[in-house]
Amino acid sequence: MDWPTLLDRKRLCDPNYVEKPDRPTFVQDADRITFSAPFRRLANKTQVHPLYENDHLHHRLIHSVETASVGRSLGVAVGDWLEKDHNLGAGEKHVVAGMTQAACLAHDIGNPPFGHSGEAAIGSWFSERFSGPSELFGSLETTLRPEFEGFEGNAQGFRVISRLEMYRNNGGMRLSNGVLGAFAKYPVSARVRAKANQSYRGLKKFGLFESDVHLFAEVAGAVGLPVEIVGDDHWWRRHPLVYLVEAADDICYNILDLEDAFASADFSQEMVLGHLQKLAGIPNVDLADRTVEEIIAYARARAIGTAVDACVEAFKLNYQSIMAGTFAGSLVEASSKSSEFGKIEKLAKQRLFTSPRKTELEVFGRNVVHQVLDGLIGIFDQLLAQKWDATKLSGYHEQLCRAANLDLRDVKDAYTALHALTDYVSGMTDRYAVKVSKLVAGV
Repeated sequence: MDWPTLLDRKRLCDPNYVEKPDRPTFVQDADRITFSAPFRRLANKTQVHPLYENDHLHHRLIHSVETASVGRSLGVAVGDWLEKDHNLGAGEKHVVAGMTQAACLAHDIGNPPFGHSGEAAIGSWFSERFSGPSELFGSLETTLRPEFEGFEGNAQGFRVISRLEMYRNNGGMRLSNGVLGAFAKYPVSARVRAKANQSYRGLKKFGLFESDVHLFAEVAGAVGLPVEIVGDDHWWRRHPLVYLVEAADDICYNILDLEDAFASADFSQEMVLGHLQKLAGIPNVDLADRTVEEIIAYARARAIGTAVDACVEAFKLNYQSIMAGTFAGSLVEASSKSSEFGKIEKLAKQRLFTSPRKTELEVFGRNVVHQVLDGLIGIFDQLLAQKWDATKLSGYHEQLCRAANLDLRDVKDAYTALHALTDYVSGMTDRYAVKVSKLVAGV
C-alpha cells in the first residue's frame, strides 16, 4: 500500500466532484458527519452508564468527539513522522490527521440504543425468530442470517454513511474514499468471514452487510487495499489509518471509563488514580489546591497524552507489517502501555460492566428493544402477504408506520425488509426506544 493512493480524496459515487482549494474533502467529511441526524442522536445513546442519572457521564456523542480529538493527535504525530522519514508529501500530515479525525467522528454512528447490550438484544431477537415458523424469516437465505443474528454496529455504521444518509442509495454522505477506508475496521461481510481464517484482526467481526459490499469494493479499489480470496469470495486487508482510529477509541473508552467510574461512585479515587498514574506516572506538580475531580481530570489528560505517544511508537515499530496488510494486533496491544491497558480492561469487566446500574440497564434495554421489534414485525409480515405493496397495508399497520415514522421505501423482499427494521431500531435513541415500546404495547 502507498500513501498517495491510501489518502484518496475522491468521493464515493460522485465522479464529478472537484475538491475546493480552501475546503479540503476531509474537512467537509467531518462536517457532513457532525451535522447529520444519526450523529446528533448519539447524544442520547448509552456509552457505558445509564443515561440521565449523572450529567457528567459520557454518552456516545461526547465519546465520539473525544475519540476524534485523540485520533487527530495520533494522525498529526504519525503524519509528521511519515513526512520526515517516509516521503509523505509536505503538508500531507494534515490529510492523515483530518481523515483519521473524520473516521473517528463516525466510528459509533451505527450503534443502537443501550450500548453494546442493544446489539446483543437485536441479535437475540432475530435468533429466536429464525428458529421459529415465520414465513418471513424462513424465506431469507441461510447465509444472510448472521447479519441479523450477530447484529454489528460497525456494519450498520458503514451502511449509514455510505447508503442511508443524504444521497440515499447513491453513496450516502459521499465521504472521501480515504475516510471510508479509515472507518472500516472489519472489511469483510458476515458470509465471507465465516469461511475465512479469523486470526487477522480485521476479521474479528464483520463490518459490511452483503448489500453494501459493492460500495466498499469501490472504496477499496480507490485506496488500494490488498484483496484476499476465499474460494469464489473475497475480503480486504485493513487501511493503515484504521489502526489510528482503533487506537483513539481504545484510549478513550479505557481511560475515560475510569473517570466515569469515579463520577458514578463505582470506583474509589485511589483505584482510579492508581491506574491512571501507572499509565502516565506521578506528576511533579503541586496539586494540593485542586479538588479530587480536578486531580483525576489532570491524571486523565496526562494518561491520554502518554497513551498517544505509546501508540505512535507502536505504529512506527510495526510500520512495515501495517503497510503490507499483515499486522494482526492493535496499537494499544503492541505498545509499551499494553500491560496497563490490559489491567484497566480486566478491572472494567470484573467491576464496572457488572455493576447493578449497568446490569439493570442491559435487562431493561433488552426488553425495550424486543418490545419494539415485536410490535413492528407485523407490518413486515403483512407486506410479505401483500407482495411488498405498502399501499395495501391494513388501516392499523398504516397508522403504526406513520406513528412510528417507519421508512419502507426500500422494502422489496425479506432481506430489505429485515434491514429496514434494523435500520429503524438501531437508529433509535434510548429515550425514543422507550417511547415506541410504550406505543406498540399500548401503555
